[in-house]
Amino acid sequence: MKNIIEIEGHKAVVSLDPEIGLFRGEFLGLNGGADFYGDSLNRLREEGALSLKVFLEMCAEKNIQPLRTFSGRFNIRLAPELHEAAVLAASSEHKSLNEWISGVIEEAATK
Repeated sequence: MKNIIEIEGHKAVVSLDPEIGLFRGEFLGLNGGADFYGDSLNRLREEGALSLKVFLEMCAEKNIQPLRTFSGRFNIRLAPELHEAAVLAASSEHKSLNEWISGVIEEAATK
């Protein structure tokens, strides 16, 4: 995936903050914010490890589950024409709409 790094088993999205001229990392899948900044990839990783450590320690102190949980369900709103096109595409592959969308998301998310 583009702009994703892994620090101690946790994924973070990386972007450039042009206002301050630093890379910004933000951990994904946490129950709270744990962002970090660095002027290089190495510094970003160092700051990320520190930010993650502090976040996890705070969660342990407050007895808070640090990771978000996901139910596997979500709603999506589409234009009627796109909904129809998705149903037709799923049908052409002899799949339910749910199976087809799950496959499309899996393929896109694992690139």
